[in-house]
Amino acid sequence: MIFRRYSQFYSLHAKLEERYGAESKNSSFTCILPTLPGKVYVGAKKEIADSRIPTLNIYMKKLLSLLPCVFLDEDIRLFFCQSKFDTEQIPQGLRRLRPRTRRVKSVSPQEPGFDRLAAPRVEALFDFTASNKLELSFKKGDLIYLLSRVNKDWFEGTLRDATGIFPCDFVSVIKDLPQEEDPINWLRCYYHDDNVSSIRDISVEEDLSSIPLFQDLMELIRREFKRNDIALNYRDAEGDLIRLLSDEDVALMVMQGRSWPSEKHIFPWKLHVSREDDYSIYHSTKPAVST
Repeated sequence: MIFRRYSQFYSLHAKLEERYGAESKNSSFTCILPTLPGKVYVGAKKEIADSRIPTLNIYMKKLLSLLPCVFLDEDIRLFFCQSKFDTEQIPQGLRRLRPRTRRVKSVSPQEPGFDRLAAPRVEALFDFTASNKLELSFKKGDLIYLLSRVNKDWFEGTLRDATGIFPCDFVSVIKDLPQEEDPINWLRCYYHDDNVSSIRDISVEEDLSSIPLFQDLMELIRREFKRNDIALNYRDAEGDLIRLLSDEDVALMVMQGRSWPSEKHIFPWKLHVSREDDYSIYHSTKPAVST
């Protein structure tokens, strides 16, 4: 568990914008960073902090889904390290993500009792020279103990007290890492257009119990369907389509969806996507809205 103030998020984001932002001149690599939620100036501090946790969690998830050279940035890694202050806090409902590459090994290859034959490991097929401090250099024939799989192209491992990432193509797997459950879940969407409905499943790296923000959900669907003039709806217990207009509407949809039967890795709630100006899908001439 870690505890961070908004000012620390702001400071981290400013550093990343300077290094990797679209207008950065300090790095050969630039990208579009996720938008940091704005600061709230009016309201009770505790209520503001509690309400901001989901949006900051989403911000960090988007940050950690960027390329390794960004999410393995030293400042991000340090941001997730637990401090003595963190251990003394008991924040309610606070959940933070840690980069999978920051796993702490309970036993190192140098410690007595370490079972080298049982440990996940690879053998280097070629020499590899690190291009930055995040990568691990090695020579052909070196035995590297695996810590994690960053993605399909990169491992993280340790060699002679050094830890870093390296490309999978440079090594041969002797003993692979334990199989992890697929983190991808699916959001089922029903698209309504001109009396024709189609079904599309969208891959989402979110927990099935998560409650998305309305704007994030809208951006996802607009991007997936490549059009902006859409409306998001869900079907209530009576079978009527209800148009989503706010975060509160989404929360209500998710709450109702939890009581419905669902398939593995598929969100229990379903989205119905329609044209923004199409009211023919509703029972009345105007869209129903949740109250």
